[in-house]
Amino acid sequence: MKKILTIFFIFVSLTIYSSPKEKAYIGSFNALRLGESEKDYKELSNILVLLDLIGLEEVSNREGVETLVDELEKNTHEKWNYHISPYPVGTKKYKEYYAYIWKENKVKFLKSKGFYKDNGDKFIREPYGVDFKIGEFDFTFVIIHSIYGKNKSVRTAEAMNLDKVYDYFQSSDKKENDIIIGGDFNLSVRSEGFKNLLSHRDKITNCISPNMKTTIGTKGYANQYDNIFISEIYTKEYTGRSGGIDTANGNYKKTRKLISDHIPVFIEVNTSKDDD
Repeated sequence: MKKILTIFFIFVSLTIYSSPKEKAYIGSFNALRLGESEKDYKELSNILVLLDLIGLEEVSNREGVETLVDELEKNTHEKWNYHISPYPVGTKKYKEYYAYIWKENKVKFLKSKGFYKDNGDKFIREPYGVDFKIGEFDFTFVIIHSIYGKNKSVRTAEAMNLDKVYDYFQSSDKKENDIIIGGDFNLSVRSEGFKNLLSHRDKITNCISPNMKTTIGTKGYANQYDNIFISEIYTKEYTGRSGGIDTANGNYKKTRKLISDHIPVFIEVNTSKDDD
């Protein structure tokens, strides 16, 4: 790795070169039209190499994901792999893919669960889920890029249905109870839109602090839009450590242009055992 970046946990900060064998870092990242907009793929690989599995939102095409994976392999001299949703979702004017990238020697792809069956068209971009296994820990990783819209009310309305997304993927496999939901929600977790999800019987909690700003403005960090949710009952593999990567390092305009206007957020999990 040619550049050392600092990962900021909620309670402590430290620099990570590679994750310990019994730990893994699972992240979510809005990659800002990956494959379409101008990107510094080398710098982007220097950032994402710190994580083991990343769910990507705002993916424009397969070529962008493949270019990123190629750069990660050059950077680490290790094999990386990826999965991209079979088709893009959105509106007639704009659609995007979901994708996942991971370290091949650490993460095992099990199967795609596909898109959430959005009866009633509650989501502008239906959430997407995939089953993975890291060490002894297997789980379903669901990612979403929520609506932004003309005002906050449409974002709140969409977020109110996230509990149904959790239930859908939770009920899709009676043997798999670990559901991780990550993404760009275009809404602070303090919003009332998350009340149904956070009051769920499975004790779902947000892993990213509402005090951590995850979007990048032209003069600094701006909003708390990105998060990761897990069940405190089922996903006991979560160590309680989570946070984001300071991608800008003071260069806000350049980072917005060449990397993204969001930072990667992540959780740490213990992969030595699975409690399902």
